[in-house]
Amino acid sequence: MANDKQTLGFQTEVKQLLHLMINSLYSNREIFLRELISNANDACDKVRFGALENPEWIPEGSELAVRISIDPNTKELVIEDNGIGMTREDVISNLGTIARSGTAEFLKNLTGSQKTDANLIGQFGVGFYSSFIVATKVTVKSRHASSSSDEGTEWISTGDGDYTVQTISKKTCGTTIRLKLKSDASEFSENYRIRHLVTKYADHVSIPVYLKKPDIEEKTTKTEEIESDWEQVNQGTALWTRSRSEVSEDEYNEFYKHIAHDFEVPLSHSHHKVEGKLDYTGLLYIPSRAQFDLYNRESPRGLKLYVQRVFIMDRAEEFLPLYLRFIRGVVDSSDLSLNVSRELLQKDTRVESMKQAVTRRALDMISRLAKDDEKFSKFWASFGDVLKEGPAEDPTNKERITKILRFGSTKQADCLKQMTSVDSYIEKMIEGQKDIYYLCSDSSANALGSPYLETFKSREIEVLLMSGRIDEWLMSHLDSYKDHKFVNIGRDGLELPGEEKKDKNQSTKQEATEHKDLLERVKNVLGSKVSDVKLSIRLTTSAAVLVLNENEMGPQMRQIMSAAGQSLPDESPILEINPEHAMISALNKESDDSKFSDLSHLIFDHAKLASDGKLEDAPAYLSRVNSFLMSAFKDE
Repeated sequence: MANDKQTLGFQTEVKQLLHLMINSLYSNREIFLRELISNANDACDKVRFGALENPEWIPEGSELAVRISIDPNTKELVIEDNGIGMTREDVISNLGTIARSGTAEFLKNLTGSQKTDANLIGQFGVGFYSSFIVATKVTVKSRHASSSSDEGTEWISTGDGDYTVQTISKKTCGTTIRLKLKSDASEFSENYRIRHLVTKYADHVSIPVYLKKPDIEEKTTKTEEIESDWEQVNQGTALWTRSRSEVSEDEYNEFYKHIAHDFEVPLSHSHHKVEGKLDYTGLLYIPSRAQFDLYNRESPRGLKLYVQRVFIMDRAEEFLPLYLRFIRGVVDSSDLSLNVSRELLQKDTRVESMKQAVTRRALDMISRLAKDDEKFSKFWASFGDVLKEGPAEDPTNKERITKILRFGSTKQADCLKQMTSVDSYIEKMIEGQKDIYYLCSDSSANALGSPYLETFKSREIEVLLMSGRIDEWLMSHLDSYKDHKFVNIGRDGLELPGEEKKDKNQSTKQEATEHKDLLERVKNVLGSKVSDVKLSIRLTTSAAVLVLNENEMGPQMRQIMSAAGQSLPDESPILEINPEHAMISALNKESDDSKFSDLSHLIFDHAKLASDGKLEDAPAYLSRVNSFLMSAFKDE
């Protein structure tokens, strides 16, 4: 065999991750074994699937398993599997680089705090690199199931700046990892310690994990004698195939950590078996915090897919909609074909039926979580904005999703921290109220002082405060809920509830007739800045407010469109004025056309500031304000 040994440098991101991981995860070192067993289990799943078309990949009579041993001479820890294995190219690609989008952005988010960074690194998935938390040197020998015995690969690194790789002979396919333990990690060379960790982290793994019995020399005689050297430590039964009554909360949590490569326990889980028209088992989890790439809609997502307990693919995105991309878990179907591909999944009507069923299960799981205020508050902070994508993407479940949504409210003690549901809002409606009133703003704090709320506060009508970054877009897809119409109080055509509505409308029309000349005069002065000038029913203390026409784009949507590089139509709001306000009374009495124009523009600018917090011509506004202030001083 030709000497093809190479020394290669780690990808820059790998160097950074290794350094940060070793320091941040030092207090939780034992997770390296969970990660390596998890990788070995995945490798066995993949070779089992590949063997459907290539039966020679699994020799007759062999058992897919993970074997852990401690070298009695060197005290090195060895983890071996007979799974899919790796080619030389696979080894360089998988162990020398992090082929994952968003790595640089992830590294930017690291803070230097061990506790915070440990959580972030756990969500990123440390996998194989966790070996260096306990090892000064890592040796990997691997052979792909499709390769011959002289096409194995050896990879060696001390975790510093580079690694070596060369071709070797390897009799069997699979991967062997040998860890030269650090002096302060000698505990991991003790059988009792390894046994405890396997039971803790891998009891749910679907393949057997064997631990070599201590103080027994290697035998080379009969197979039966060799096998007697090993003891199975885990149950070796896929957790989702067991009855819920047989699975403890700790087992559910550890299985989540196994499939999600997370360090924290999930917020909730749903384990269900469906029989009948559909025949499948599902195990779904809600993570305790958002993944670092959650808002990258192109990132890999989905559930682990099994067919008749045979692993098919790791991230099957066809079983959950995009707005539930944070859900982790497993789905195991008895109906699909074992040779199903991603393309076939997209065309299979049974998959669509399963998607609908799994989606409902996921939404029900979130609804149940809402009964726990503390957990749901954590959920909403992490995933609320993603869930808001639901009504637009999944009209079938619009009502289910709306029930889960939370918003700030004028009737919460602290609308900046406390959130309310739409159902809670409906329970607090005043007599005669049918509509659900809401206001979109850039922040809850700004919304609370908004003139749009004045009449609602005086009449004790609750208003939902929409201050999330996509709330206005969300509401464009939410027209009603349980026969209650959503009404934006910042738009034209507002009608208020109550028995006096008819009289109020009649009174408003009468006032409009009385102030007809004033309304027309202001409209002529403002010109194209407004589409109309009207009297307001929503103001009690402010002079004026700008309201949107029925189909006009609001400030949030304009920001979203502008950020996306889209051209925006000209704004043409309606100016509503309060005839009872002193400024409007002064305006009505002003006979000087120049002063009338300045005061009209000043009132418009005040309304503009109240609606979206900025002006197109700030210098002109300041000039008018200064002019009126100087005039006031002269009068004194």
